Amino acid sequence: MRNIPDLSMATWHKSSYSQGGNDCLEVTHDFPALVPVRDSKTPQGPKLVFRPEAWSAFVANLKP
Repeated sequence: MRNIPDLSMATWHKSSYSQGGNDCLEVTHDFPALVPVRDSKTPQGPKLVFRPEAWSAFVANLKP
């Protein structure tokens, strides 16, 4: 099993495209070797943790 960091003290950020809404993903930059992601509607819910390369590939495929 992989070691998952303690995200309880992470500082989470919403995209500037969210316009302050509560219907988006949040990420934290507190872990340079990882990209933790959570749903802003359920901040205490599960989090996903990606390697930076995997996250970059995902985001690149979202762009039109």
